[in-house]
Amino acid sequence: MKNYDKSPEILIRSTNDGAWQGYGEITQAILKAITNKGRTVLTIECYPGVDYEELVESFINPLNPDHIVHSDELTSTNEEIQQLIEQNLTDDRVFGVKSHHELKDFFNQQQLEKARVEIDRKDGLIVVYGVGAQLVHEPDLLVYADLTRWEIQRRFSQERMPNWKADNKDEDILKKYKRGYFVEWRIADKHKKKLFHNINFLLDTNVKATPKMVTGENFLEGMKKVTKQPFRLVPYFAPGVWGGQWMKEKFELDPSEDNYAWSFDGVPEENSVQLTYGDVKLSIPSMNVVFMHPRELLGERVHARFGDEFPIRFDFLDTMGGQNLSLQVHPLTEYIQDKFGMHYTQDESYYMLDAKENAKVYLGLKNNVDKEEMLQDLYTANNGGKAFPDEKYINQYPAKKHDHFLIPAGTIHCSGTDSMVLEISATPYIFTFKLWDWGRLGLDGLPRPVHLEHGKEVIQWDRDTTWVEENLINQIETIHTGDGWTEERTGLHEREFIETRRHWFSKKVHHTTGSSVNVLNLVEGDEAIIESPDHLFDPFVVHYAETFIIPQSVPEYTIRPYGAAEGKTLATIKASVRT
Repeated sequence: MKNYDKSPEILIRSTNDGAWQGYGEITQAILKAITNKGRTVLTIECYPGVDYEELVESFINPLNPDHIVHSDELTSTNEEIQQLIEQNLTDDRVFGVKSHHELKDFFNQQQLEKARVEIDRKDGLIVVYGVGAQLVHEPDLLVYADLTRWEIQRRFSQERMPNWKADNKDEDILKKYKRGYFVEWRIADKHKKKLFHNINFLLDTNVKATPKMVTGENFLEGMKKVTKQPFRLVPYFAPGVWGGQWMKEKFELDPSEDNYAWSFDGVPEENSVQLTYGDVKLSIPSMNVVFMHPRELLGERVHARFGDEFPIRFDFLDTMGGQNLSLQVHPLTEYIQDKFGMHYTQDESYYMLDAKENAKVYLGLKNNVDKEEMLQDLYTANNGGKAFPDEKYINQYPAKKHDHFLIPAGTIHCSGTDSMVLEISATPYIFTFKLWDWGRLGLDGLPRPVHLEHGKEVIQWDRDTTWVEENLINQIETIHTGDGWTEERTGLHEREFIETRRHWFSKKVHHTTGSSVNVLNLVEGDEAIIESPDHLFDPFVVHYAETFIIPQSVPEYTIRPYGAAEGKTLATIKASVRT
């Protein structure tokens, strides 16, 4: 089972043509691309979080430019920007309101015009770099310096990197993340989408001092190729106060870490894709694929409903040898729209990838709960009084491997200890209202945020024992059977837009994507192979617990046991958008 691929890659080209690694090679490639020796404006547009110091010292200065302009010096002041986004940030430690600003809103127009006039007077090589650099002057050569969200978050916490245009290097990491999630990444992504077909080079700046670069043509080729075949995202693992030991053992993760609490294994908004061009492995945000080819990836109907957002999320929650998750609830659709400006809410489910004998899931309220009494007990507990008597109010259900618990928004829930959960959910993953966190501190030594004021507004008090057992636990029905395979519907609830199907198979089983992107995980068995009946893509091998995506543009595919798993019974869980 220990063959889980932690660094999956997508082969785009077998040669290094149009791909470079290291500042030496990259500098030479840029100098070669400068054909006008009299005057060239080289623009390096940066995603927020790119290391400017490294960029200048290792990339820009070796080009020997005649003039350098830093776009960050042409913005409004930090104080003016803070006022501009104040309503988006709110006073809350975790939640803000989604920004609809444009990047140009953050710039001083007089300063921009002054810089343009100055550039027009210059000869030789003029380099403009920074966030919004493309706004300063029409470029002759455009380089886009990209960065993945997980590397940004690592820099926030481990390197005390401040947010863009903020003096907050020592601020709470949750507040830094909030500013990124609700403001910076929204405006940067909106700007990025306008540039994809105009860039001459894409620069991967994720690894310090080890940049990779491809031509814009190679980048576009890679994005298009991804949408024509099965692919995996590069997973990310992180410790947590409730984390367990299952992933550490099964995925051979760093044994020096105390635990691993969760992993994003299928979340394009957070994960990256690794594109291979010969010896050069380029890591870029996987949302680039969604932005550039939403119809091919998602399907026409899903794109019509969600736009260029990827609506399905697969992630892991590991409490094996750990602790309970926080008791929590997710907002109803109208609440998340009204309060946070999001389009849809976080409906979800727990698929039990593994579980010990004592594993359990907290789900829904017991019959005849007194609402006011329960809320008072929650307030008392969260204010340092008597611990919340969860056994008095909350259902606890035994959980075993391959159980599937459905959790429409508004349903109180959490996973208990000694469980390995594959969480299948809608994508707005940040919107968890903690109601009770068992009186513990986070890894930073601070109390973990509890949002009882939000939570009490969305708890659905009629989701009691009777309703939960009739609607949310193992709603499994057999749909089809064939030679060596069985297809089951496992959910989700009618209030949730995600449909899940489980296939048990010892022989080849045929799938169609239908009208939606498919997201799957191999939940039983060591190894399987995905093939195209029409040879539209190369055979694709997946291993136990790996999440993989089938673009809607792939009309059909087959999955069968592979290698040592041949002749054995395997299982996949497949999610799609119900249309």
